[in-house]
Amino acid sequence: METLFSFNLMLILLFANVITNAFGSIVSTGNFNLDFHVPWSPNHVTTSIDGHSRTLKLDQESGSAFVSNDMFLFGEIDMKIKLIPGYSAGTVVAFYLSSDEPNRDEIDFEFLGNVTGQPYILQTNIYTNGIDNKEERIYLWFDPTEDFHTYTILWNVYHIVFMVDWVPIRVYKNHVDLGVDFPRWQPMSLKASLWNGDTWATRGGHDKVDWSKGPFIASFMDYKIDACIWKGDLRLCSQDSSSNWWNKPRFNGLNWIQRRLFRWVRKYYLIYDYCQDPKRFQNHLPRECHLTKF
Repeated sequence: METLFSFNLMLILLFANVITNAFGSIVSTGNFNLDFHVPWSPNHVTTSIDGHSRTLKLDQESGSAFVSNDMFLFGEIDMKIKLIPGYSAGTVVAFYLSSDEPNRDEIDFEFLGNVTGQPYILQTNIYTNGIDNKEERIYLWFDPTEDFHTYTILWNVYHIVFMVDWVPIRVYKNHVDLGVDFPRWQPMSLKASLWNGDTWATRGGHDKVDWSKGPFIASFMDYKIDACIWKGDLRLCSQDSSSNWWNKPRFNGLNWIQRRLFRWVRKYYLIYDYCQDPKRFQNHLPRECHLTKF
């Protein structure tokens, strides 16, 4: 396994690279009251006075959610999240982009709760034209309930990259030219939710929500949305420009530091990849499973 020193050194170099890339038009740097609305159980959503932090609550009465006021087509979005401590089996904390169409596109982070003492599972998934079945799952290399960590979606014309504290954990490349669907024309809202998923979330639904351990609280803060606000013009959001920095050719793949970190995550923390599950697909894996991620 990579030594702690070399891992930390890679993170330092990666962060320095992130800082040099962080230009362009930032939609917001963090007031939940201004940038989001609450469509589900407002009495289960609590926001700080300055609007910079927010919590979602799940109890026997209801879960809760918030949704961005704008829709976006390509960009980079960060959210700092602290997950439910202690017993969280059956709960699902979701942070995702979704187009809300019948044939929707969607890009998901889903945090699957667990019994006390067992690690959270982070599931990522992608919907393209209403079809998902693209789940990957990892364990995290830290306790996500002790402090806030940054979860990032980079979505551009080249690929989708899921990152945790700037470490890439998953890449889904745009292979439209090879017959693979890719989210590229449906604008999406940014959403976060906390809900009861105990029919499937923990050990396939074996471990249920224990309401005596609730209410269950997930916390959010310090988000950044650096993305193209949808105004009905596909070309405007798809072009390479100074404001659409994420669409520049230099962001068409991972750099060498990111690739090394990506392989480290895949080697030591990956626990499920749909592309490694031929039985699920009757030995006919989806086409993208046979194509490069970089």
